[in-house]
Amino acid sequence: MIRVLVVDDSAFSRLTITKQLHREADIEVVGQGKDGHEAVRLTTELKPDVITLDVTMPRMDGLEALKQIMTDTPTPVVMVSALTGPQTATTVEALELGAVDFYLKASTINATAGGDGEADLPSKIRAASKTRVRRARTRPAQTSAASGKPVTRFTSRRIGMRKLVVIGSSTGGPRALSEVVPRLPADLPAAVLIVQHMPKGFTKSMADRLDATSEISVSEAKEGDLVTSGHALVAPGDYHMEVALGGVIKLNKNPQVWGVRPAVDVTMESVVGHYGKNMVSAILTGMGQDGTRGAGLFRKAGGWVVAEDESTCAVYGMPKSVIDAGNADVVLPIEKIAEEITRACMAPVRRATAV
Repeated sequence: MIRVLVVDDSAFSRLTITKQLHREADIEVVGQGKDGHEAVRLTTELKPDVITLDVTMPRMDGLEALKQIMTDTPTPVVMVSALTGPQTATTVEALELGAVDFYLKASTINATAGGDGEADLPSKIRAASKTRVRRARTRPAQTSAASGKPVTRFTSRRIGMRKLVVIGSSTGGPRALSEVVPRLPADLPAAVLIVQHMPKGFTKSMADRLDATSEISVSEAKEGDLVTSGHALVAPGDYHMEVALGGVIKLNKNPQVWGVRPAVDVTMESVVGHYGKNMVSAILTGMGQDGTRGAGLFRKAGGWVVAEDESTCAVYGMPKSVIDAGNADVVLPIEKIAEEITRACMAPVRRATAV
């Protein structure tokens, strides 16, 4: 049984979520809380397998509760929220703080009428129960006096060498990306493409948050954008992102690949013919095998592939698939990946080898 703690300031929402979960044979609601203080206390007392946590609550909101839970008693959390539109940044912040996933409260309520979202929350809870969560690490933020952005630990010197970096991630990705992208140097001699499995509307908020904390500039990709050194483009939710001749971004709604759109395999396959040996890829935490096929193509063309180590993955799926297929050049914990990307971007081009 998956033991779930439901926390929401709305009694109706708590009842709705609890009734929905009670219909699942493998899920048991072991407690309910009405604010962040109760969320923290009940997490310590009940030790649930998963917590559903509302964002907006009195006394202590969901974000503050999440910070304390991840510091004191790390537990998989699914944020349940009505926040949409421009406020999606709050949900993205929760994911960066360590929440495994999110679910919109409107979908949860509509599920009582047998809507399409009925099985979605239970499936997210099942997936969350299988994730590895890490204790929050507090580190003082260093900022550049000129830009107000964090100071990175690595500085590249060979600005003239042009390479392309592709980063792929899924479950646990926003937190992983927040540990990688801000550590890349402003003068990184490469363009960066980021493919995070995330719905439409949330990728822009994620890109904006990364831009505010990174030395390189970050934005959500638009049709016709150009890949340029020192700039990262994030694939928009519900669109595959490809790179055409001349480094022009092309977006499309072609069928899902591995059940997702955007898929990092699509992006990686589109750049092999243009960049060949001048490619670097990092496959981070996530479920499934997206990125494995692309990593094989990268290595065959002479590119360099980094996979996140199991020890720091929320879900050891995508990196494991890359490693098991023999498509990883190096396996590293999340805190060392930015340094490896930077080193690879400055390293001489390697020769293509058969895989």
